[in-house]
Amino acid sequence: MNREDVEQLVRRAAAAFNERRPDEARRLCEAGLIQQPNEPTLNHLLAAVLFAAGATADARQRIDASLSARPGHAAALLLAARIARAEQDFADALGYLDDAIRRGATPALLIEKARLLDQTADHDQRRSGWQAVLDRDPRNHEAMAKLGRVRWEAGDAAEAERLLGKSVEGDAPASTWFDLGLARQDLGDLSGATAAYRHALGMKPDFAEAAVNLGVVQQEAGDVDGALKSYGLAYRLRPTTFGTIAMALTSGPHGRLWLDEDSLRRSLGG
Repeated sequence: MNREDVEQLVRRAAAAFNERRPDEARRLCEAGLIQQPNEPTLNHLLAAVLFAAGATADARQRIDASLSARPGHAAALLLAARIARAEQDFADALGYLDDAIRRGATPALLIEKARLLDQTADHDQRRSGWQAVLDRDPRNHEAMAKLGRVRWEAGDAAEAERLLGKSVEGDAPASTWFDLGLARQDLGDLSGATAAYRHALGMKPDFAEAAVNLGVVQQEAGDVDGALKSYGLAYRLRPTTFGTIAMALTSGPHGRLWLDEDSLRRSLGG
């Protein structure tokens, strides 16, 4: 095959894949690779098809073949990193990403590295990873949210609240609203924490942790009846929250006492 034939085959295979005909895309790639086994674009595309199908080992062989023929290709390095990460080979995933970033630190590469570090690294590395994303794109809401969580874990509730508060201006998931509630709770902003936890529950009605924390905040604010409703929801969602709920009710300044566990379970709707 000449270069024009390869490019035409790649276009057909990519179109098939994008139109949710992965088997056809795979057949086209494999047909081309019979004639040119080391062709980098076909190997790259076949790796993407296989990875999407969950065949990570085969996908990795193909992306390695692509990189052997075309070292340093940023898109191939990014796909190789994602495949390695899926295989829990975090060292290789980081190596691929660092290689690509040295050649040009695109936002996609920085985000992928930050996500990897968030999964595998210590606090300082996680912070630096997300900070690099935010330095490149100051409006990246995912970076704000993740960095806010890291800052909260480090005990800096004020900076965490600032970052998380900005992150929820975008399309934030329930987990980010929950983290915002944690930061506000630590700062003593009970009404702000209540609003954040309610928002998290509105987005994810089975969010047991948000229901527990909402109850704690309501209890701290003196609304014991409201707290009991939130605790009851949490207990029905996840009975294993009972110990946390019992501790909060009996140790808080606005708590209540029960003669035995059964009576408390009944009051929670158990």
